[in-house]
Amino acid sequence: MAISHLYGLIGYPLGHSFSKAYFTEKFEKLGLSETHAYEQFPIPSIDEFKAILAANPNLKGLNVTIPYKQLVMPLLDEIDLAAAQIGAVNTIKIASDGYTRGYNTDYWGFRTTVEFWDKFKNFGSLKACVLGQGGAAKAIIVALEDMGFEVIKVSRQASDETVTYEQMPGLMEEIGLIVNTTPLGMFPKVDDKPPIPYELLNKQHYLYDIVYNPLETAFLKAGLEHKVGGIYAGLEMLQGQADKAWEIWQKN
Repeated sequence: MAISHLYGLIGYPLGHSFSKAYFTEKFEKLGLSETHAYEQFPIPSIDEFKAILAANPNLKGLNVTIPYKQLVMPLLDEIDLAAAQIGAVNTIKIASDGYTRGYNTDYWGFRTTVEFWDKFKNFGSLKACVLGQGGAAKAIIVALEDMGFEVIKVSRQASDETVTYEQMPGLMEEIGLIVNTTPLGMFPKVDDKPPIPYELLNKQHYLYDIVYNPLETAFLKAGLEHKVGGIYAGLEMLQGQADKAWEIWQKN
């Protein structure tokens, strides 16, 4: 039987994909594997996006990862209001006539995991610190602000809205939650970690890493070594955003 519903992931580079394995297993469990499939599209340039759509008329939806969560937005026919406010798209729904609409499910994947984290009450009254300024960071910052957090944004380059890693030591007493949204520590460069002042970490601090491969990153390991209050790996956020994407793709 031909594949009538194709889904996929665009980004570059693409190694081992959580999404491909996750959705392939989902299709099997739902009895859809004869008509539904999930593929990876490692495109070196976002300019190839339209060609992917043209070459795959059975494409119904796409996930978007680094480095295209912002770059893909001008190429879409419509952007969901929430995704537009966040400034990043990680999910695309493709109608039968080829009409494309962008969404952001990173927001929901992150927010639900934090709200259901049993440590939430321990850091909910302190400031949150977000490392990185990419598409995932944008969604996470909005989610944290919607949850009532004052957010400190950290980047390698100083700006009116961000502080640098060198400025972090003077802020650590105000911070409860530190979220790594950078790819530092992702396989195969598993020894990398963001340059935060680890020596100042203590039980007041809680570390959250959106990197899921490996599950326990160098960032999280360093937190445990300095006896932080808790750590959270990124796999459940990824599962949450994937489930939200599937929900969007199934809506008429």
